[in-house]
Amino acid sequence: MEAMGKMSADEIATTKPLPAPAAVLGGSAVASKPARSLGEHHSSVPVPALSSTLRKFLAFAGPGYLVSVGYMDPGNWATSIAGGSQFGYTLLSVILLSNLMAIILQALAARLGIASGLDLAQACRMHYPRSVNLVLFAACELAIIACDLAEVIGTAIALKLLFGIPLVAGCIITALDAFLVLLLMQKGLRWLEAFIIALIVTIMACFAYEIVLAGPLAGEIGASLLRAGEIPGNPAMLYIAIGIIGATVMPHNLYLHSSLVQTRGFERTHAGKKQAIRFATLDSTLALMLALFVNGAILVLAASVFHKSGRTDVVEIEQAYELLSPALGATLAATLFGVALLACGLNSTITGTLAGQIAMEGFLDLRLKPWAQRLLTRGIAIIPVVVVGSLYGDAGAARLLVLSQVILSMQLPFAVIPLVHFVSKRATMDSFAISRGHAVLAWSIAALIVTLNAKLLFDTFLG
Repeated sequence: MEAMGKMSADEIATTKPLPAPAAVLGGSAVASKPARSLGEHHSSVPVPALSSTLRKFLAFAGPGYLVSVGYMDPGNWATSIAGGSQFGYTLLSVILLSNLMAIILQALAARLGIASGLDLAQACRMHYPRSVNLVLFAACELAIIACDLAEVIGTAIALKLLFGIPLVAGCIITALDAFLVLLLMQKGLRWLEAFIIALIVTIMACFAYEIVLAGPLAGEIGASLLRAGEIPGNPAMLYIAIGIIGATVMPHNLYLHSSLVQTRGFERTHAGKKQAIRFATLDSTLALMLALFVNGAILVLAASVFHKSGRTDVVEIEQAYELLSPALGATLAATLFGVALLACGLNSTITGTLAGQIAMEGFLDLRLKPWAQRLLTRGIAIIPVVVVGSLYGDAGAARLLVLSQVILSMQLPFAVIPLVHFVSKRATMDSFAISRGHAVLAWSIAALIVTLNAKLLFDTFLG
């Protein structure tokens, strides 16, 4: 074991993987084991074998923060502002529930990547028929585009609020973020993670200042959690609630996380995988708790500043920006709001970039140059924003932002169901398959997501 602890990252990466399992669905032939996920970064972050528990955990810390930025992107702002201003603190229970669901699902994604050596997209390609794979790939790409759509709109709004740049021009400028991502990736994954963490700290500091100024009452927030039963019977509330779930539990983040955990050079032994799963789960849980603070702070801010003063019509980010400083009596409040929005937009671009690469390589075994992948994804997102912004103005783009989060929620079953399926099977996970009780909880989350989406579709088209 001591010799194993001194293995290099390249030696670790070539350790014999688990044998390819038999076909899981329909008796179809299983594809050969695919190439390494994020091959250029696979096992690139060394894990010290003979060191303290803290140092080992710090070596694993990072992927959770890359994943967490998707849970605080501009789409979350739109749904949380609309929910807080219209319904007060009531939808805070939805944020809490969705964050708990996210913690569980991201832990399962990390388990899949570490135990099987496959990311979620690769697992789907190995075990599902080609027709199913194409459907899942299309759903994943739609989710990435919807997320990128929110990032484009949010970043463009931030540029307009802070620097007076028109929305359409701001959307076009966001294409340049591809070069920022490429620069950081060339320097190494640790540089990318440090950049992400720095922006997260900035976002949290901005909202901590806003919350102190707003001074929400803890008693009122606690009482609102007891009114969660009102949500299913109110179509308008349910629409935003499902948007919050879609904005919080990001489907493509499940693909992303199952790949990022493989960038650590841990021992590919049973003991090494067990330790890696424990540290990766702790990493993502802590990171998502920070995302919970940001999402909750946005809704609490909107509820305490706008809803309590009777401004239930504040449903757009620009409205919140313009009204925030007068309501709080501090000029700096609006500026920090804009800075946090810009930081969220910049941060979230990394999620779409890497998730797009992982989905294309995993589902299709198609590898594009990173710059081509990024510009393709961002270009698809920019076009509808420019068209809607030109035809319907900023208000149309704001409504498109909320709609993008509902689209994200609609894609969740296409990622959650395969994930729970794989981590429940010993054929895929060997001894790391989740327990029966854990599987019941995971399938319950999947069932809840499907039920809420069905309810939303019924109310939207037939109700």
